[in-house]
Amino acid sequence: MDLGLQGKKAIVCAASKGLGRACAISLAREGVELVITARTAADLEATAAEIRQMTGAKVTPVAGDITTEAGREAALAACPAPDILINNAGGPPRGDFREWDRDMWIKAVDGNMLTPIFLIKAVVDGMIDRKFGRIVNITSGSVKSPIPELGMSNGARAGLTGFVAGLSRQVAKHNVIINNLLPGPFMTDRLRAGFVEAAKKSGRPIDEVVQDRARSTPAGRVGDPAEFGDACAFLCSAKISFMVGQNLLLDGGAFNSTMG
Repeated sequence: MDLGLQGKKAIVCAASKGLGRACAISLAREGVELVITARTAADLEATAAEIRQMTGAKVTPVAGDITTEAGREAALAACPAPDILINNAGGPPRGDFREWDRDMWIKAVDGNMLTPIFLIKAVVDGMIDRKFGRIVNITSGSVKSPIPELGMSNGARAGLTGFVAGLSRQVAKHNVIINNLLPGPFMTDRLRAGFVEAAKKSGRPIDEVVQDRARSTPAGRVGDPAEFGDACAFLCSAKISFMVGQNLLLDGGAFNSTMG
């Protein structure tokens, strides 16, 4: 299927690794020009070179912390009029909420709620004027099924979800489409680190921990970031303008519900 994205321009946040990288690759394959961001310049440059080699797409790396005003300004300076915005940022740490002080909560809300909102604010009116815009917010399966040890993520991402639910319905008539993409377990560095930590705590081999996690999903496996990237590209398609304010869950069927 031709997604109708040839020549469009996108900002993809936190794209040097993991799910952000996968989204950038899938969009590049559809002919999208990319500005990709991440904090570590060397990793970002390597990813940009890899995507260029794989797809022939134009890729501009902009190193910086997207959760800061300076990081957002740098990305927007490189692509002031994006057709596509992929909001993505690393999640807050795990733990017991009794251990989290106000500064930790503010950092979580800044990174996983306010940063996407400020980026949307910066680009949405231009999208409205051009009568085309696609915004995908990478949140988490915890929005639908909260994870006890990820309380800061549960709260901040749920706040973003509520905001998007309202805004997406205000701008849809202008062909500006905003949806959320909710990952379950995908084989990223963050998930691998979780497996390593769990293996150390339990004294079990890491392969056994991974297999247990895989068996916990009806699909019987953890996700491949490439399939997440393809789902993201689909949500950016010119052909999905009637899909508004939705939360698309990719978790191998782990969330047990008659209706999503």
